[in-house]
Amino acid sequence: MGSAATAAEPLGVIRPMLATPGNPPDSDGWAVEFKWDGYRGLAHCQGRDVRVFSRNDLDFLVRFPELGVLPELLHHRTAVLDGEIVALDEEGRPNFGLLQQRDKFAPGVRELRRTRPSIAYFVFDLLHLDGRSLLNTPYDVRRAMLSELALPGNHAVQVPPSFPDTEPDDVLHVASQYGFEGIVSKRTKSTYEPGRRSPSWIKTPFRYTQEVVIGGWRAGQGNRAGRIGSLLLGAHDEQGRLVYVGHVGTGFSREVLADLQRDLERRARPTSAFDVEVPREHARDARWVDLGLVGEVEFRQWTSDGRLRHPAWRGLRPDRDPSSVVLPPRR
Repeated sequence: MGSAATAAEPLGVIRPMLATPGNPPDSDGWAVEFKWDGYRGLAHCQGRDVRVFSRNDLDFLVRFPELGVLPELLHHRTAVLDGEIVALDEEGRPNFGLLQQRDKFAPGVRELRRTRPSIAYFVFDLLHLDGRSLLNTPYDVRRAMLSELALPGNHAVQVPPSFPDTEPDDVLHVASQYGFEGIVSKRTKSTYEPGRRSPSWIKTPFRYTQEVVIGGWRAGQGNRAGRIGSLLLGAHDEQGRLVYVGHVGTGFSREVLADLQRDLERRARPTSAFDVEVPREHARDARWVDLGLVGEVEFRQWTSDGRLRHPAWRGLRPDRDPSSVVLPPRR
């Protein structure tokens, strides 16, 4: 009966629970995890079959075939797992730049492989098991059940540590030493809230990042003459309008710029796709593009007029849909 219930459930219907930005909680009843720098993915495993979905329903298994080992590791049980796909450098640390080297149309790129798996799926939650939904099961029970699956730590699939009743500042200090992105604090008795940015999960990063929609570009000067000098970036406000949030011209390699330019030229359009007019000084000589590419930038802070201060490009986010890119809530 359990397998029949699972078979009746369509794949890809669960949306990942999201964390709220903020300072670590100072009360009891929380567990702390490291914040991984990669792509969020929900893995649906049934018998010998597995599919790994991004937040916008891309099937990541094509791009990351290493995750095909999941059914074997689960002994062909039925399960839905939540985790982060990361690329590991030579020291075993997550490296978002390495993850970007995986061409989205070339499955199984092997150049990144070294003595250890260069791609790892860090599983931090268990949502279904053998036909039973665990969405209303408390976090600490779900984590205990995940540990009981005994997923090995020497494969592309790993279960990272969780630190219950531990001072978040202690975990934050360790995270900084190992070059992690930050920490996520999770209320131990919280249920899983699909698709919701919940205060039961609080993320505390070391640096600010923002997803952005590429709405256009401006040509550069000097050695970038005729090529991309900067990208014009947008995000959706509370009314759902795509507004201009700034431009970015640093953080690119020559190869990344060349690939971006080819893609953007194929998306050329005569007018701006922003819903709010871009300031004249930034719109001058702009090359507008159809909306479709989502990227991520690192920046220092937001300015008073809603612009990114000192942004640097981190890479494209093929796991994001432009409509999901929103401004953070005003504080």
